[in-house]
Amino acid sequence: MKLAFSTLGVPGLPLTDVLGLATAHGYHGVELRAHPEEPVHPGLPPGERAAVAAGFKEAGVELLSLAGYARVAAPGDDDATVSEIRALLDLARDLGAPYVRVFPGGGTGQSPEEADATAARRLGTAAEYAAELDVRILLETHDSHRTGADAMRVLGLVGHRQVGALWDVMHTWLGGEQPSDSYLALAPHLGYVQVKDIASADDTTPLPLGAGVLPLTEVVDVLSRHNWDGWLCWEYEKRWYESAAPLPELLDAGREHLARLLSDAA
Repeated sequence: MKLAFSTLGVPGLPLTDVLGLATAHGYHGVELRAHPEEPVHPGLPPGERAAVAAGFKEAGVELLSLAGYARVAAPGDDDATVSEIRALLDLARDLGAPYVRVFPGGGTGQSPEEADATAARRLGTAAEYAAELDVRILLETHDSHRTGADAMRVLGLVGHRQVGALWDVMHTWLGGEQPSDSYLALAPHLGYVQVKDIASADDTTPLPLGAGVLPLTEVVDVLSRHNWDGWLCWEYEKRWYESAAPLPELLDAGREHLARLLSDAA
């Protein structure tokens, strides 16, 4: 498995510094938070897009994914959501990213069936454009659809190879789902896996990998047992928790912890 980290852990950091961290600390790739607060976002002009792609190539670091914020099950206008996804797909194509991340984002006033149908309809529409660009849309286990079983209700309705799943291990755990069950639900559609650690269900402040309660050993074990050879991406949510320790000083230990888990699972 290859290792990456998300720029959610280094909010606002210039891309050259992000790439420097990846190379200095032995990470194969980076997940870019695609938001106007960040150096890379869908409003980036063509020349800057080319420079970003060149920067990754020169550094020898892979651009794993663009983490966008479209909420595919949210109440409202389909066209606006699909347009948001298309803009993210265009950026991914220009930068050479194989994946874009979207959230479920179902509303409290919707029934589960309505949220599922809304998400599937929008993802199905966006999938045709994604196929033209050879970029895959990944629905993250998050918010209204936090378990693998929840995500599969949507993905089963979509039934398109360009739409898959992003397994956020914190959310499936918070949803009460065992790693083996999450994997079995998501495996046919799995793009990559986001790992992290927290103190408890009531305190989701990010911690160094291995210092919290999330079942990272079980996650790596189940992936290894099934010979899954994709990406593990450390999503350290520093942007939302200012008091959390700086990510750069944790990167070496995080890589070493994941390497130990992989070695033990093998």
